[in-house]
Amino acid sequence: MTDPRSLLWRGIGTMAAAGLGVFGYAAGYEVRAFQLRRVSAAVLPAGERPLRILHISDMHLTPRRRETIEWVAGLAALEPDLVVNTGDNLAHLDAVPSALEAMGPLLDRPGAFVMGSNDYYGPLKSNPLRYLFGDSREDAVGPPLPVNDLIDGMLRHGWVDVNNRRDRLVADGRILELVGVDDPHLGRDNYPSQRAADDVAATLGVTHAPYLRVVDAMIADGAGMVLAGHTHGGQVNLPGYGPLVSNCDLPPRYAKGLHRWSAQGHDGWLHVSAGLGTSPFTPFRLACPPEASLITLTAKTA
Repeated sequence: MTDPRSLLWRGIGTMAAAGLGVFGYAAGYEVRAFQLRRVSAAVLPAGERPLRILHISDMHLTPRRRETIEWVAGLAALEPDLVVNTGDNLAHLDAVPSALEAMGPLLDRPGAFVMGSNDYYGPLKSNPLRYLFGDSREDAVGPPLPVNDLIDGMLRHGWVDVNNRRDRLVADGRILELVGVDDPHLGRDNYPSQRAADDVAATLGVTHAPYLRVVDAMIADGAGMVLAGHTHGGQVNLPGYGPLVSNCDLPPRYAKGLHRWSAQGHDGWLHVSAGLGTSPFTPFRLACPPEASLITLTAKTA
């Protein structure tokens, strides 16, 4: 007769082995399994030709993350009409040159950016389960990072800073309005008061963290699409279910991908990038690979 204690320990050993296997996959493979998400949305006026936006976010770079740097640099081959960077580029005091190297070929394209908490402050070592079950704002303020060097590097190449600003740029011959906010996760957002323009091909909202107050304000203001990052797509997803958290007040089901959004009688789109990296202290992803997105804006039907 089999000893019940032996069966118990055998079951515990099997579960432990399975858990180690899942962690090994999440930390050893999936965290580096970069993917390009391709989506399209009808945002442009009737009759307009398509316009392609490359959306990058949450690189969380250290100088040693060569695979991320090289993969992002390779995205220049897509020849997007516009690049939008929604922040959290840095995870190390010396990572600004790495971030500019990653974006290097893309900096020759029209571009716009906002900052995230991990552009201003480095990550802190903490309980990795806090991301899943706590409030990561408690860990958002680590050592200061050289954010101004990063901003200056992007500005030198003509990219547009839309942190708490509204501005215009030309992409593929079309005038676009961009309205952005500084990182809402740190409470730095101060929404620009002017109304959206009606003499542009499209108005785009740009934010790092997709807090509801920001997404709703942008859609209500006439933005045809809001681009955001921050969530890491939940970082750990349950297969067949999806994200468990969004790391903000956005419902987790919206933590990655393209979704319709309505606010105050206005309709638009919300695109949330699952991001390209993780904190150095939580270096794993499960059922949520790192990504950039190629978004094709198409014309609305007449």
